Amino acid sequence: MEILTADRSAEWLEADGLGAYASGTVAGPRSRRYHALLMTATTPPTGRQALVAGIDAWVESANDREDLTVQRYRPDFDSRLPDHVTRFSNDPWPTWNYRLLDETEIEHEIFVPKDRSMVVLRWRLVRPVPGKRLMVRPLLTGRDIHALHHENSELRFDAEVGADRVRWQAYSALPGVIAGHNGAYHHGPTWYRGFQLDEERARGFDYLEDAASPGVLSWDLSAGEAVLILATDSADNADDLVLPPLKAADRHRKRERLRRGRLTSPLAKAADSYIVRRGSGKTIIAGYPWFTDWGRDTFIAVRGLGLATGRLDDAKAIILAWADTVSEGMLPNRFVDQGDAPEYNSVDASLWYVMVVGELIAAFAETGKRLTATDRRRMGDAAQAILEGYAKGTRYGIHADTDGLLAAGVPGVQLTWMDAKLGDWVVTPRIGKPVEIQALWLAALAAGSARDDRWRALSDRVRATFAKRFWNPDRACLYDVVDCDGVAGRVDASVRPNQIFAVGGLPQSLLSGAMATAVVETVERELLTPLGLRTLAPTDPAYVPRYQGGPHERDGAYHQGTVWPWLLGPFVEAWLRVRGNTATTRREGQTRFLAPLMAHLNEAGLGHMSEIADAEAPHVPRGCPFQAWSVGEAIRIHHLLAEPVAPAPKRRRLPAP
Repeated sequence: MEILTADRSAEWLEADGLGAYASGTVAGPRSRRYHALLMTATTPPTGRQALVAGIDAWVESANDREDLTVQRYRPDFDSRLPDHVTRFSNDPWPTWNYRLLDETEIEHEIFVPKDRSMVVLRWRLVRPVPGKRLMVRPLLTGRDIHALHHENSELRFDAEVGADRVRWQAYSALPGVIAGHNGAYHHGPTWYRGFQLDEERARGFDYLEDAASPGVLSWDLSAGEAVLILATDSADNADDLVLPPLKAADRHRKRERLRRGRLTSPLAKAADSYIVRRGSGKTIIAGYPWFTDWGRDTFIAVRGLGLATGRLDDAKAIILAWADTVSEGMLPNRFVDQGDAPEYNSVDASLWYVMVVGELIAAFAETGKRLTATDRRRMGDAAQAILEGYAKGTRYGIHADTDGLLAAGVPGVQLTWMDAKLGDWVVTPRIGKPVEIQALWLAALAAGSARDDRWRALSDRVRATFAKRFWNPDRACLYDVVDCDGVAGRVDASVRPNQIFAVGGLPQSLLSGAMATAVVETVERELLTPLGLRTLAPTDPAYVPRYQGGPHERDGAYHQGTVWPWLLGPFVEAWLRVRGNTATTRREGQTRFLAPLMAHLNEAGLGHMSEIADAEAPHVPRGCPFQAWSVGEAIRIHHLLAEPVAPAPKRRRLPAP
């Protein structure tokens, strides 16, 4: 997919399939601590370490020097003027065209090969010009991705220099970095001080960083293209590190072009970035740059990323990877790092899992693919253990009440997807019987009934009880929580998007007829935006229109109005159910719902969908710029509306800055 953007702060991503990535901005300056050129997941997909923050690159000719890269230093200083970037494309990977003052044009590309802790960089003259020499300084860090790096005496500048490669090991506890190149290396250690990371500053965090440069790599661009391969000295990269760098780069370029060419749509290409290795299995990264794999996000996202795209074997591997982690009838919502105790703090993640197991088994049957008896039993046993645990009661007060509905919650713990918490402050505690949990409970019971008929009676009780308990006649919609804080009859009448799951987003609908239509109309009127659903109606006193400020302000806004794109999937499905799933309504849905999402591929995280956006126009994208369940639900919307996705626009020149 070709990407156009006039927003030079937009971000690009190259994921490695192991949980790490390379990422930066179109303009060049790093704006986040998470922007790095070479990152490695030391315990895939976790333990991520930023080893090379970026590069400083310039071109020398005769007595002249012109910078290609631009750095952002304190106080608010950019290192390069004028801007040489004339063109940018994200297809099939980030590629820049630079025009020097004498009209010389240079093309530069960056890509990360699949399943490698490696990044390949290439520069070439578009038209041969004599006397042009490229100079590049790698900028080493060596830190956890959530940290910042500062000048210190422990960093080692030592270099092991060979004919076409050089090795640095900034810190003994971290992997070494090997730079394969077809140029020359001159050792010349120096510190780059005071990088200013503007997104970190805007988010209320520390925002200054230092990096170490051990030396300068140089190439005669007039003699041919320049290649630089930055890689960890891990066993996964061993075969590549013995090849001449130009040959290795060519091999990876051909493989990646072929592999990415098989991903036939922009959304399929985006989906590929999130499915990664975990041990011998697979999992889903919830979002780049700072999330790892979360249970809730994984089971929601896999419906689009795996089932809807036909990647059933990947979906099976993901579901099986979680099958053996059931504890007291619950699946973990998060693994912090390999070896650490998982966190069991979600009421909905386990229910999503049970439902997805049912959908995966059905998908295998529909496509004629074989699912072994062992795999079916492992998934089915996990699903049954969850239903049994929830029915009799488990952690955090989760249990089936006498009315069949699922109750959950204790003070101080955030159990639903509205999980913002800062210190002891749970912003939306939702203790009691949350509305979407009942819809998920029904979906899980229905999936479990296919294997064990004992869940059918409980499922029927939920259906019989739900509308009576949740219907809010004053607002013609559903209460968000009933029996709040465990008090019978106490309700939360906040107009939130969670009620949409009673009509759409799940295989079974809890409502029909006039009630279902009223819910969809209320959600459309109060919560719908071009990028998703608001999390709270603007008429609510607790409504927050913009997601900005420091951690306290942002966490306070996270589910108090902020727009979430992933919720558009359940809404579109509900909208189709009440409007009639006809060719006419699908065409209308294409224009109203899918087209704005597809346009968003050219904004923020290029080729991807953002985590959230401001509740008020212009709905500025916020949060994580590359979010798995946002992409997954966009894929599901495309399939629901059953129309071809319009091609992305062709490359063209960027407007002048």
